[in-house]
Order: sequence, then C-alpha cells, then structure tokens
Amino acid sequence: MTADPDQIADLVLRQFQKLPAKRRPQVRDNGLHEWVPLSGIVAEKDGVLTCLSLATGMKCLPASKLSLAKGNALHDWHAEVLAIRAFNRWLLDECSSHLQGSASDFVRRREVSEVSDDSPQPFAVKDGVKLHMYCSEAPCGDASMELTMAAQEDASPWEVPPAPTPNTTSAYAPGTAVAAADVASLPGRAYFSQLGVVRRKPARGDAPPTMSKSCSDKLALKQCTSLLSSLIALLVHPGNAYVSALVLPDSQHSAEGCERAFSAQGRMRALAGRRWRGGYRFSPFEVVTTAREFGFSRRSVGARAEKVAASNLAAAWTATGVDEGTMGGVLQGRKAFDAKGASAVSRRRMWELAAALAESLGSEGEPLRRAVEVDTYAQVKGGELLAARREVKESARKEGLAGWVVNVGDDSFSRS
Repeated sequence: MTADPDQIADLVLRQFQKLPAKRRPQVRDNGLHEWVPLSGIVAEKDGVLTCLSLATGMKCLPASKLSLAKGNALHDWHAEVLAIRAFNRWLLDECSSHLQGSASDFVRRREVSEVSDDSPQPFAVKDGVKLHMYCSEAPCGDASMELTMAAQEDASPWEVPPAPTPNTTSAYAPGTAVAAADVASLPGRAYFSQLGVVRRKPARGDAPPTMSKSCSDKLALKQCTSLLSSLIALLVHPGNAYVSALVLPDSQHSAEGCERAFSAQGRMRALAGRRWRGGYRFSPFEVVTTAREFGFSRRSVGARAEKVAASNLAAAWTATGVDEGTMGGVLQGRKAFDAKGASAVSRRRMWELAAALAESLGSEGEPLRRAVEVDTYAQVKGGELLAARREVKESARKEGLAGWVVNVGDDSFSRS
C-alpha cells in the first residue's frame, strides 16, 4: 500500500522551505513574480518517509551548445530530471559513507554470492525500501497534453512546419549529429492530434531547439531502467531503485494522459511483464494525487500576482549535503561551461566521485575501475558492464518510445 500522497508532498514541500531564500523564485525589479516547478524523491521504509533529494528548474541546454558542455554543464534542469540526478548523487554519497564505516538505512553492500557478470554492482538499495516521486507540475510531454490543450485559448495545434529537405542538417555545433528531420519528428507541445508520441523540450516553438526528451518520456523510460543513471548503475543494482508512486497535485493530473504515457495499458503495453538480464524489469509506477499545492507553482503565483514569469534559477538539494543553485546549467555566478562551475550532479563531478569509489573498493573494485578509468565519458557509457542497461534502453525505445532520437555531443570529454 502506498504511503499517503499528502504526506509525501508535505515532506518535499517542507524541505524546500528549509532552503536558503536565494534558492527560491524572486520578484523581479519590473514587478514580475517568478514561478518554478518542484520535484523530489522520497524513500519509504517501515512506514517512515525520508526526503532524499529535491530540485527546482524548468530549462534545458540548446542542442547548439551541447558540444561546449564537456561534462561541466547540465543538459536538462527540469525539476523532475534534476531531482533524479540529485538522487543519483545521494546514492554515490551514501555508498561512499558506507565504505567509510557509516551505517545506512537505505543502501547495503551486496553479498559475494549475489554478484555475477550480469549483475556486478557492489551495492544495492535495501529490501523493503520504496521510492516515491513528487512533482508540483504535470510532467511535460505526453502526460500533460490534455492539460496543455485545455489551457489554450485556441486549442488548435500549431502550424506544422514544412518537411526538411533530405540530407540537410540543422545549424547545430559540430559533433551534435542532430539532423533537422530529427527535430521535426519530435514536436514540443505542438500537434495536439499526436498523442502517445515522444516529444522534445522545450515546449515552446519559439525557443532554441534541443534534443532533450520530455519529462513524460524520461519518466516512462525510468520504468524500465530504474532511477539509476549510467554511472550509478555501475555501482548500485537496479532491482530496488524503481519509482513506486508518482504524486501529482489534483489540478495537474490527467488520468487519460498518465495512463497513455506511463501504463501497461498505454504506449508501454508491449513491455508489460518484461524482464531483462541484470535485474532490470518494466516496473510501472502508480500515479496518485495530492490536495497540496506548491507555493511557487504557476497556479499559486498566478493567484497572488498579475504578472508572472518562469524562473531562470534551478536548485538541487540532497540529504547528504548537496545544496546549490544553478543557472544555465552551471553553478550560479560562474561563467557558462566553466569547469569550476560544474554542478555536484554534473557528468564530470559524478564521474570523479564514481572513480574515487572504485578506488576505495580495493581488489573487489577492479572491474569497476576498468570501467571508469577510461579516456572519455563515451567509453564509460559504452563499456561492457553497462551492456545490459543499453539493451533495456534499446528495447524500451523500440517497443514503447518509438521515435526517440539519442542526444549526443557531450560524451567525448575526459576527467583530466
């Protein structure tokens, strides 16, 4: 039985209130009141709820800038995505503390008998732990299309652009390998008649194009791969790392949209009951609702101010000590793409910590060290230890999320 959705929401909302004031949306000098989405990951164990991570944010990096990121800048800081990245950082920190002798309520070392070629991870989330996710706004993309249509003065789809000329490419930076046809095949929130399709961010048609997939699509994929990112999947077994319940405000819940986007009765039906090697499975979460509203949601801010605007600031917090604000994908106040501005949840910082953990494992960590002590980030993700995870992603994209175009251009960097 799922914990009370109101209690899950309350826990995340209370933790947000503890953040420094500078992490919150502001009232600008021109009188605009800012709003922002909030998401959080909550663990449930023996009836006790614990907030592990939370994040705010609603922007992403244009495709033309990907080759400049070099592991330093975040690609996507929508609250849902950033909260999951922060959760993965929490897991890394928790594993590190465990190796230093600190007890963990949620993470354990696996027994030698549990480890195999298909399941090589030294750590696992403990049995009996459930993970829940709270979102203050409906995830962008397919799960929110009915809400998006209802909010329009004119619910007609935006005009369909002309088909791109074959073999032409968009004006993206070298190395991004994104064709104009790919962008056209992934609508933002346009073309309302197309439901159950993979969509890209941003939603607005007049914003710089990206190849970041919508939060609906990313959450649907997480039902197959678990919440673990590639790096953390080298260290932590995926079996107990799936979302059990997704908590949405009553006003942000479209039963039809969520069933279509996430469930075994919707676009993911071909994957119902599927299991893969390595402990992966299709594990659809339950979508439940709460009466609670975030004080900085678009609705709450709009109720108290005539002029509102989306916040450019993103915040990330974890129960293991991460507390930071980012803007443009790097730490607030740092120059764009500066290595010194890399977030604690960036690719670069996570790779560094994973490598340090591998070193701390001694002889048991030799396979892991070989996986992370490589020249480029692409080699980490393409390594043999992640082969099972790649198979899961390929199946999910082919059978449930057709049209998914891989976002490339920021995997050739090294740690040095």
